[in-house]
Amino acid sequence: MIITVAGVKKEVKDGITVAQLVIDENVETPQYVTVTVNDDFVENSQLESTVLHEGDTVEFLYFMGGGQ
Repeated sequence: MIITVAGVKKEVKDGITVAQLVIDENVETPQYVTVTVNDDFVENSQLESTVLHEGDTVEFLYFMGGGQ
C-alpha cells in the first residue's frame, strides 16, 4: 500500500503499525518523537496498536526546548 511519510510517498506492507514504521524509518531518538497520522496525534501508548491504511499521511514531530 502507499502512504505518505514526511511528505514522501512510500510503499509499505499492508497492516503495518505506527510502531513498526518508526523502526523501519530509522527514526532518530524514537522515545522523543511525536507521531501524527492524518493530522491526528497518536499517543505513545497507542503506537503498537495503530494500524496504517492506504493513503494515510504520517509525520514525525520533535519538540525542542531551549531559550534562556
